[in-house]
Amino acid sequence: MERRLPAWATASLSALGLVAFWWIASVTIFANVGSGNTKAIPSPVQVVQEYGNVGIDFYLTNFSVTLNEAVQGYLWGNGVALVLAAVVMVLPRLEGAVMQLAVISYCIPIVAIGPLLVLIFEVPKKGEPSGTAIFIAALSVFFTTVVGSLLGLHAADKASLDVVHVYGGNAWVQLRKVRVIAALPAVLTALQIAVPAAFLGAVLGEYFGKVETGIGPAMIIAQQSLNSPRVWGIALASGAIALILYLLVGLLTRLSTPWSKGAAA
Repeated sequence: MERRLPAWATASLSALGLVAFWWIASVTIFANVGSGNTKAIPSPVQVVQEYGNVGIDFYLTNFSVTLNEAVQGYLWGNGVALVLAAVVMVLPRLEGAVMQLAVISYCIPIVAIGPLLVLIFEVPKKGEPSGTAIFIAALSVFFTTVVGSLLGLHAADKASLDVVHVYGGNAWVQLRKVRVIAALPAVLTALQIAVPAAFLGAVLGEYFGKVETGIGPAMIIAQQSLNSPRVWGIALASGAIALILYLLVGLLTRLSTPWSKGAAA
């Protein structure tokens, strides 16, 4: 009988393989890529050394601002999406308009609306979240949550909906008694996917928001100073935090919906 490695072992081996490939490539293929003494692809050792040179306070200060923006955008974007999805179940005629709004929000280029948002929102003080970053973070999660929620709400068991209708329940009662429970796995999955999207949206918003503190400005300063180890260090730390938050929401999904197939997988 064939034995398979556990998921954590496979993930660990994959991560070690990627680090090894990165290390070898940085000292061979990309050894001479860069300008002056700055290498475009630093080695893992150089990135770790840069972590030590900068210190934990640098990352706590910048990441706290960006996380604040991402959380606010996540709550606003997902909150509006869930409310609109629920309204569609009560007023089905609005589904076309809501879907059009979701598609438009997904297709709008961020580079086109970024400068406009800078004019709308006030320039934040040092250490305060940017309204532009919060808005773009909310925009980044809206489409996914609307679509996922509507798919889940529409997937409710028809027989259960008919029973509620026979006993005099209207669309609102069907939503509360049947649709919400049936849609919970799909909604939580959409909320999980929205986590890294909100974080990335907040970072992109900081490029337009004229903020002094955050991952965006820290990345810009590192790029302008040709400090590639710091650029890579910030990028890797951002990816790690987004992944951790993604896994935490995934764990919540499994604990909240043990009856779903996705939770049992």
